[in-house]
Amino acid sequence: MKRNEQQAVAMTRQNYPPGTRLELISMDDPQAIPPGSRGTVDHVDDMGTIHMRWDCGRSLGLVPGEDSFRKLPMEEMENEQGMGGMQL
Repeated sequence: MKRNEQQAVAMTRQNYPPGTRLELISMDDPQAIPPGSRGTVDHVDDMGTIHMRWDCGRSLGLVPGEDSFRKLPMEEMENEQGMGGMQL
């Protein structure tokens, strides 16, 4: 792996540590998770794929630069916890 790739993986790990909550905006994959789905980062592998535990029970990974997603701000995570993790 090239140094630039290693740095990109390290940055992804730093930005999305295990436990981080993400929301999917879009995914170009035949097995795509529906947009708006939320999940929790499990780990980032050596290729930089963000492995997820989606709230719907699936586990498809996110590829930064290909898939579109956002990190949930603290306020939204607190709202989720206040609702018992339920989504409306």
